[in-house]
Amino acid sequence: MKKDYTILVPSMLPIHFRLLTPVFAKSGYKLEVLTNEGEQVREEGLAHVHNDTCYPALLVIGQMIDALKSGKYDMDHVACAITQTAGGCRASNYLSLLRKALAMEGWQHIPCLSANANGLEKGSSVEFTMPLILRILNGALYGDALMWLSNQVKPYELEKGATDKAVNQFIDELIPMFEHGSYKQSKRIYKKMLEMFKAIPQDRTQIKIRIGIVGEIYMKYSPLGNQHLEDYLIEEGFEPVLSGVMDFALYCVENSIIDYEYYHMHEKNHYIYNIVKDVIMRMQKTFRDIVKKDGTFIAPDDFSEVIGNGKAFINPGVKMGEGWLLTGEVVSLIKSGVTNVISVQPFGCLPNHIVAKGMVRKIKDEYPKANIVAIDYDPSASKVNQENRIRLMLANAKLSEEMKASI
Repeated sequence: MKKDYTILVPSMLPIHFRLLTPVFAKSGYKLEVLTNEGEQVREEGLAHVHNDTCYPALLVIGQMIDALKSGKYDMDHVACAITQTAGGCRASNYLSLLRKALAMEGWQHIPCLSANANGLEKGSSVEFTMPLILRILNGALYGDALMWLSNQVKPYELEKGATDKAVNQFIDELIPMFEHGSYKQSKRIYKKMLEMFKAIPQDRTQIKIRIGIVGEIYMKYSPLGNQHLEDYLIEEGFEPVLSGVMDFALYCVENSIIDYEYYHMHEKNHYIYNIVKDVIMRMQKTFRDIVKKDGTFIAPDDFSEVIGNGKAFINPGVKMGEGWLLTGEVVSLIKSGVTNVISVQPFGCLPNHIVAKGMVRKIKDEYPKANIVAIDYDPSASKVNQENRIRLMLANAKLSEEMKASI
């Protein structure tokens, strides 16, 4: 069916998902990443998903229903694709909620595809072949690099929009470079990427305060979910800091290794997880080493450091939701000098409420100067209240920097 169907994918990572369409096209899939936003998306979500259900589910399903109502698609040749975590997270139920929402509109004939690595929905899952997996891996790594560098340049750009324009041009050039799944060109691509960002006119006479963003994966990366948090911080005169999405992938791989160590699960495949972890971390190291050697920008943390930083505060067996990763990221940010951190999470996300908010006191006991705020996102939460809490946190960050400067 894939040659005749347009597959709708909800938005999450603005840079990374630009690469999804050409990546899946090489495997015969016609993907379209949705970009529709606005109050009508949330209203459609509320009309089809119970408001006590996970907020990301409400937004993702609302975005799909809103798109399908636009009249843009052939309703007999359109499908919806969504991820499933298969862990202790409500995201495992997204597909059932989506099917229910489509049935409410009389669209039960529309296929729903599952993107997961855990064998769920075998009859309606996306077929991940090795070439496709390699292209996705390459796209995610290049997307991480572009996101990491653009957040260090955009707050300083002299011409508004210059960074976004450069990123878009680079993505257009990047697509034919990696579509064959090869990572052999990565050093050349990363060096070219660095030169592109260095060439953007910037004013660095006043260094911006860096603000870390951690939290539930959708809320952390999705502008639709977090009310364009990165752009808001830049407009307020700060520099956002986000780890790459491949760190979350490594977190999932590491959890499989932990399952074997703790419970002797995955006995047949545990060695494969160690190989996958080693390969991804080596690929990340290529970018990190080039950034360090160039010296213009700050390089991302080694994921092994994130693991170690998490273990110092929380047992790695705590792996529901973002689990120990969230704590590890916060501590890694603080150690790298980013003492101001925003933790974004859907209201009622039990793992993140416990692991994110629950670990703040323990982290602050060790790092008293840490300025951490948890922001809940929910259909009933007003943007004004969220921004007021963030503004208070930013005011504390400015005060702290002024006190440092006066000493």
